[in-house]
Amino acid sequence: MTIKEKEMNFEKALAELEQIVGKLEKGNLALNESLALFEKGVKLTRFLRAELDKAEKKIEILLKDERGELQARDFNPEDLNSSAPEGTQEEEEDEEES
Repeated sequence: MTIKEKEMNFEKALAELEQIVGKLEKGNLALNESLALFEKGVKLTRFLRAELDKAEKKIEILLKDERGELQARDFNPEDLNSSAPEGTQEEEEDEEES
């Protein structure tokens, strides 16, 4: 991962993608420039899709626990491999109090 990719966030990527789309829609670019922008746009789209997928998984974790109660937790991709979230709500409440 490059330094630029580490600094990328959803909002920056979306703004950059919107600029690329605007340039491509104008249609006054050379073929090579259009292809380079298209390639960058595809990469940004993949990044944005991955970020949305992470957010969706986090929302699912927030909405479900073993008792069907709402539970806020940090997203951990490892949790997707098991059917029950790690830890209990009481353990997390204890952690919040300390």
